Amino acid sequence: MSEKIQIVIVGGGTAGITVAAQLLKTKPDLDVTIIEPSEKHYYQPMWTLVGGGIFPKEESQRNEADYIPQGVNWVKDFVESFDPGNNTLKTKDGKTISYDYLVVCPGLQLNWSQIKGLSKEVVGTHGICSNYSFDTVETTWQTLQDFKGGTALFTHPLGAVKCGGAPVKICFLSEDYFRKQGIRDKCKVIFGVAMPRIFAVDPYASTLEEIVKRRDIDVQLKHDLIEIRPEAQEAVFQIDQSDELKTIKYDMIHVTPKMGPPDFVKNSELAGEGGWADVDKHTTQHTQFKNVFSLGDCSNLPTSKTGAAIRKQAPATVSNILASIAGRPLEGHYDGYTSCPLVTSYNTMVLAEFDYDKTPQESFPFDQSKERFSMMMLKKYGLPNLYWHGMLQGRL
Repeated sequence: MSEKIQIVIVGGGTAGITVAAQLLKTKPDLDVTIIEPSEKHYYQPMWTLVGGGIFPKEESQRNEADYIPQGVNWVKDFVESFDPGNNTLKTKDGKTISYDYLVVCPGLQLNWSQIKGLSKEVVGTHGICSNYSFDTVETTWQTLQDFKGGTALFTHPLGAVKCGGAPVKICFLSEDYFRKQGIRDKCKVIFGVAMPRIFAVDPYASTLEEIVKRRDIDVQLKHDLIEIRPEAQEAVFQIDQSDELKTIKYDMIHVTPKMGPPDFVKNSELAGEGGWADVDKHTTQHTQFKNVFSLGDCSNLPTSKTGAAIRKQAPATVSNILASIAGRPLEGHYDGYTSCPLVTSYNTMVLAEFDYDKTPQESFPFDQSKERFSMMMLKKYGLPNLYWHGMLQGRL
């Protein structure tokens, strides 16, 4: 079975829905199909707050059908393979779909097993928790409530992860929770981060470094978690990508799993280095197949993988698809803008915003590198509303 569609969007997450909504707002007569297998749509930035007990996980979930833009055809299936040379793809149920233009944005996948001894099934046992899926996020809050003291270990691996600031956010929230419970003096809080610095961008990194010093959080730099031993409650780190290993015993551990491009992207002709969809960093157009665009977490755009980045990538992508259809030169330009809302306690947040050059691009008329209560209120209430009622409706 084969059919021809003008624009096929692979992925009905943040990027796919936003691009579809903006395309149809601009040109309602376009023939657009979204391929997305999930019945549910998740606001994943909320999962840090779910892990900290601020919201139930159900707050982050909506029905996918409610956010497919009017006029868009929804194919509820998995993509199995791409054949960009022939402008076709195949789905899991055997359907071949032809397209004029392809937008690839299925997000990334969690590679739990790339850390020896770790699996999704072991999360929630032996003091192991993780915010990184809807199925596991509740384990973090349960683990925090059960924790009565000892070593609380938090990890951040090498490579791309959803929101580069998220691993340290749950560390800060947990440490604040221990203070509120009156057990902080019984706790050793360790943050094992594979990078040479806690955050890549000044002045936000300087603020975070001040916070960890003030709150006595032991930051272990260049520590990449490579193995977990659940029964022994031990974590094994590789030091600075060398042969040196270090084992740390823990009473609880929040694990950020390794992540990467979905296999069907990684194993396709669309993939470049590392398996990410290979696109021009300013236009989001594929470097080889000019009728293919990719944005969001599965692309090799060299910026943090956040919903805020997609908010700026989507208009550039939409502009360039429309220009391509009309035979005009590409007009949309993405400068690498991204945002990391860095939660530092139950009442404070640092709002990091920056571009490809790691130059701050701040939205508010004050120094966003400082911890602020107002920014935490933005995180809890403002940003979710902007997401559901603005971004996914094609308004931002």
